[in-house]
Amino acid sequence: MTYLLLNTAFLAPVLAVAVAAIVVARQRNPAGVARSLPALLIGLVAIVIATAVFDNVIIATGIVDYDAARISGAKIGVAPVEDFAYAIAAAVLLPALWVLLRRPRARA
Repeated sequence: MTYLLLNTAFLAPVLAVAVAAIVVARQRNPAGVARSLPALLIGLVAIVIATAVFDNVIIATGIVDYDAARISGAKIGVAPVEDFAYAIAAAVLLPALWVLLRRPRARA
């Protein structure tokens, strides 16, 4: 099994939860979805940058290694792009769960 295939198993449910969160958020407050997008993107960029820095450090120092036959070969520094899927999943899943698990506000 390649890391891309493994990532698909993680990212597909995250995408489903994100779509559900968008639907719920639009029902609750249509304008709020557009206002929340910049915050989501800033968080995503921050997590991807942190992942790039720290993954490159732990791979370059030999703490973690990847089977070359199981990665796509595309890398950011020495980190395979597949390694970023978990960071992206977290950056998308946590806000989506926040939306889905939050109680709607009572209207006055």
